[in-house]
Amino acid sequence: MKIIIIGDIHVDVDFFAEQAVQLQWGEAPEITKVIWKQNSKEEFQYMTSIIEKNGPDSVEYPKILDQEVEDADIILTHFCPLPANLLKKAKKLRLIGTCRGGLEHIAVEEASKRNIPVINSIRNAEPVADFTIGLMYAETRNIARCHEQIKGGNWPKSFDNSSYTANLSEKKVGIIGFGNIGKLVAERLVALGVEILVYDAYMTNENIKESQPKAIPVSLDELYRESDIISVHVRFEKGMPPLINKAAFEKMKPNCTLINTSRAYAVDEDALIDALQTKKIAGAALDVFSSEPIPMGHPLLTAENVTLTSHIGGDTVAAIPMSPKVLMKNISEFIKNNDSLITVPVTAR
Repeated sequence: MKIIIIGDIHVDVDFFAEQAVQLQWGEAPEITKVIWKQNSKEEFQYMTSIIEKNGPDSVEYPKILDQEVEDADIILTHFCPLPANLLKKAKKLRLIGTCRGGLEHIAVEEASKRNIPVINSIRNAEPVADFTIGLMYAETRNIARCHEQIKGGNWPKSFDNSSYTANLSEKKVGIIGFGNIGKLVAERLVALGVEILVYDAYMTNENIKESQPKAIPVSLDELYRESDIISVHVRFEKGMPPLINKAAFEKMKPNCTLINTSRAYAVDEDALIDALQTKKIAGAALDVFSSEPIPMGHPLLTAENVTLTSHIGGDTVAAIPMSPKVLMKNISEFIKNNDSLITVPVTAR
């Protein structure tokens, strides 16, 4: 069994290989190591932002893969793009594993056509959940903007949203998307005594209640109208229309705060800017943007009612480097539940 392991600047290929050989594959693995090379973490972030917006064909993969995939049974990667033209050369391919939750870097449709399972891992669910709670406090209690003004020589006591200031436990938080991260956010909010509304297009009300008994399943329309804070935790495919658009902002309460640590294109950025400028909502806290870095002169940079962070929600010391361990655990569970590595077509959710 030939396993190609692709490392990068964040995931060490040798560590990745060490984890892979410990798995009970059923056959002796032959490991081939490949590095998707970047010169800096900034270059990695730039390349991955392009992939997230434009898919696996938008950034080059290591050309050695053209030859190596021809007799590969397994491909394990972090973020290296695996476009359809590359997968078509992998005639023996039986499984793809990736050390992240998103599948934007993989030609999932090609894998699905050939019944090749794609196993992913949510390597930073807990860091993102913690960060999300932090953004809720930072924006609703003006922590970041107060800090900024003090450093500028001021001593502020009131802000545009001061009339909406309240304990977090007094607010209703609407969670859109109840996957790994959404559930962890809910768990933290329940501990803080917060009422939680949940919408997930792929889960029944019973599934939501099973995952979190104190969650209240609602329609998306009800979530927009009733929430004091809305937190987005959905995974969007390229080309899908924004989930939160102008019509959605029209339904929100004027004291509502939007938190987005998910995908920039889940929210119509122009509609969000309009909602902030016209005070249709109280504010927003964003870790993801349509262009990263945010270009100079962008309206978000001058908005008084927004907290901005540089796509760092999942960045903790161990989350990404240790992600091969999480992936191997998920693959091991998959193998236990399948007699072979050929299974039903995968979905991109």
